[in-house]
Amino acid sequence: MTAGGLIFIGATADETIRAFDKQTGAILWQAELPFGGNATPSTYMIEGRQFVVISAGGGKSGRPAGGHIMAFALPEAK
Repeated sequence: MTAGGLIFIGATADETIRAFDKQTGAILWQAELPFGGNATPSTYMIEGRQFVVISAGGGKSGRPAGGHIMAFALPEAK
């Protein structure tokens, strides 16, 4: 979870990572992954810009398996 109240979940059967609003549960953003994101997403900052990264390796519950690390930049704060 980010300090701004975003919760990221990537462990889904549809190979999608999503950001949810902590207060409302609403989906605020989503992106397709090349394989399932059966890992805990992490966040980090570089020069004031926040990123979310997840290992997308799949292979759970008979889903396709692979090996990618995906990073996404969060929008800059206004």
